[in-house]
Amino acid sequence: MSQSVFTIGLVGNPNCGKTTLFNALTGTRQRVGNWPGVTVERKSGLYRHADTDYEVVDLPGTYSVIADVSGDSLDEQIAQQFILNKEADLIINVLDASSLERGLYLTSQLYDCGTPMIVALNMVDVAHDKGVHLDHQALAEELGCPVVPLVASKGDGLVSLMDMVETRIQKGTCLSRPYPFTDDVEQVLGALTAYLSDHDKQASPLLATLLLEQGKLPDGFDCNVAQTPQGQLIQSRYLWVDQVCRNVINQNHQPRKTLGERIDDVVLNRVLALPIFLGVMYLLFLFAINFGSAFIDFFDMTAAAVFVETPRWILTSLGSPAWLTTFLADGVGGGVQLVASFIPVIAALFLALSFLEDVGYMARAAFIIDRMMRALGLPGKAFVPLIVGFGCNVPAVMATRTLSREGDRLITTLMAPFMSCGARLTVYALFAAAFFPDNGQNIVFALYLIGIVVAVFTAFLLRRFMLPAQGSSFIMELPPYLLPTSRNLLMHTWHRLKGFVLRAGKAIIAVVIVLNVLNSVGTDGSFGNENQENSVLSEVGKTITPIFTPMGIEENNWPATVGIFTGLFAKEVVVGTLDALYSTQDHSDEAFNFVDAIADAFATIPENVMDVLSNLTDPLGLELGDLSDTQTIAASQEVQVTTLDALQTFFVSPWAAFCYLLFILLYMPCVATVGAIVKEHGHFWAGFSMLWSFSVAYVLCVCVYQLVTWQMHPVSSAVWVACLSAWQVLLTVWLLRTGKKQASKENLIPLVEVS
Repeated sequence: MSQSVFTIGLVGNPNCGKTTLFNALTGTRQRVGNWPGVTVERKSGLYRHADTDYEVVDLPGTYSVIADVSGDSLDEQIAQQFILNKEADLIINVLDASSLERGLYLTSQLYDCGTPMIVALNMVDVAHDKGVHLDHQALAEELGCPVVPLVASKGDGLVSLMDMVETRIQKGTCLSRPYPFTDDVEQVLGALTAYLSDHDKQASPLLATLLLEQGKLPDGFDCNVAQTPQGQLIQSRYLWVDQVCRNVINQNHQPRKTLGERIDDVVLNRVLALPIFLGVMYLLFLFAINFGSAFIDFFDMTAAAVFVETPRWILTSLGSPAWLTTFLADGVGGGVQLVASFIPVIAALFLALSFLEDVGYMARAAFIIDRMMRALGLPGKAFVPLIVGFGCNVPAVMATRTLSREGDRLITTLMAPFMSCGARLTVYALFAAAFFPDNGQNIVFALYLIGIVVAVFTAFLLRRFMLPAQGSSFIMELPPYLLPTSRNLLMHTWHRLKGFVLRAGKAIIAVVIVLNVLNSVGTDGSFGNENQENSVLSEVGKTITPIFTPMGIEENNWPATVGIFTGLFAKEVVVGTLDALYSTQDHSDEAFNFVDAIADAFATIPENVMDVLSNLTDPLGLELGDLSDTQTIAASQEVQVTTLDALQTFFVSPWAAFCYLLFILLYMPCVATVGAIVKEHGHFWAGFSMLWSFSVAYVLCVCVYQLVTWQMHPVSSAVWVACLSAWQVLLTVWLLRTGKKQASKENLIPLVEVS
């Protein structure tokens, strides 16, 4: 064979070690994309052996080649489509040696697909620990194809596998099925193949076998046999599987209770399971958000020095025009800085999730919390991204990748922005100090609860009217407990992180460029007017402030409107914007020193780590301290004391301030979250999320403010509440109908295209 790169598909049941084998074979030579037409991740990688290049495709786990579009997850459908379309030159069928019987049914189907095959017998060490010993040579004779024993997590057997791949690729011979069907099945298959050929010259015996096994015979075809041929075909496969297992498995003693089973006695205990789960989620949150956040300042300040301040200094020294400096330094550089600031949190999250997945706890967590989440029509695993959302919505959206069904991922993604992230807390703290010094904790807690309620309401609407749950019993395979290697953990984390930076970062940088240019350019065409009254962004804020008057923002309080715009960068930017526009401080520019900037960035690490260690009991940061001490609060928020006074002056009442906070909570995801949604689900659903959240925020805030000020203007309040309620109902109906059409369009996946 003369082709330069050969394609190998890794096929097997879930939790059989395919991804571990994939990482062991390909190392860092991996790329992540999407399968054509869908948002399911396609992982492929390269390795070179004996002067030949091989592309390895890590397929999602599946139990059968037969796809049920209504029941199987999108991941499984993609795996089945890849197999049936013969996209691989060779299939490596990965079998779990500790549960051979379950994996062999898929093997029995792969013979009919007409692609050369090797069996990789993985996790033989786990089988030995269970007292199960397999004769892999006898298994090779039974299967009629090469069998290579492996411990992929340790790299044992990899060289033998690569040698065997080389041999099988060179031969290129397909395997014949090592077991017979009954005479009735063979008779029906022959007749069905001829029938299909009469209607389609490209029809093959494989298509006939698939249709028969699915029980989906064409209208007008009469099988002319007494017993159901579908049942006979399936029975033939299971009889063969049973025979193979009896001939190759040697269990030399009674099965004993393994360490994993003893751990499950505690972890899945009816009484202890939920407290242990909450404890694990606490540790996940603590590590991913708090520990990851300890490095945000370092990444943020380093990126600012490298991508913003240094280019600005160079361009200024060269006498470049102000617009070019704004575009490159503030726009592109500022976008890179914003993306960089999310790297530590997302990396910590992916590292923690990879550990929980590889060790085997994620499946158990899904089982424990499943009943609670089923009330929303979501699986138990959807709980984890929502918990993560309290720290940062970006990794919450990325964490939905752990969900198998596309509909579940989408609903959880649209819920995540309503989880009040840590960035919003800085805004809450500032306003709590100014307006709620005696009950600030209660106000903040109420905002968190409101976000949860809106998220649950969103899930209810989507599940009830747009993406109805697919009825299925809850059957879950609990993988064995395995201690992952540091190499695999770091590799999983690296590839997931790289996917976010390279793909979601594009959308983030584009939006940041637009907002920064609007914030810099003045109404007179000059540049360098960031957070000044004469910037285009400020003028836009002044123009549209009357729109927000019904929720308590008066026309002279236009800085609050500008804060809403700049909050699209990141919610904590609202604080800086209000401080710059309200306070009278002279913001003088300091000379930039690259070495000092990098040194300051490194200096933040020990200080932030100590802060994390001293606040282990408050991972959400809800302890706001003494809100009556305005000097301390202003210093902690890095704002002027005059900003607190200005807030009390420009916001007409505490209720107006509360409605502003409520709007900040709900109104729209930040650009980083929008970029993550675009990466995961596309531009349509990102726009859906933005429109839905903005409308909910505006309607709710206006209605709340109008109701609490009803006595002052009952007629206008009644009109506002009635009109906006009608608007929200109409918009909701339109969004649900439009979303349902889009969801139906995206679910039209060509499943079997056999030539």
